[in-house]
Amino acid sequence: MARFAQRIQDKRAGKGIREAAKEVGVSPATLSRVENGKVPDLDTFGKICRWLGEDASVYLGTRSSDGAVEAPKVRVHFKKGAAIKPESAKALSEMILLAQQALLEEELED
Repeated sequence: MARFAQRIQDKRAGKGIREAAKEVGVSPATLSRVENGKVPDLDTFGKICRWLGEDASVYLGTRSSDGAVEAPKVRVHFKKGAAIKPESAKALSEMILLAQQALLEEELED
């Protein structure tokens, strides 16, 4: 998120937050929050990436800035700590990692 926030700051250099937010298609408060390192929702993330003229995969960890494809990283984010029991989260993460490994093996076979 720090790199994403920095790119926003670089792109809007010399522009006010309101002008930049209007170009992006989000509210000034939303752009300010993201610029300060908060994680945007998917729609906002897409709008900002389009405004930056950058592929979202660079920030999602699936492609490096030089265009090389990187091994995907699995990340899980729950908004509430009580949303899921720790043992269920562990089981889900193990299942996701196994599925990821199987997909990578399939890609290598092709």
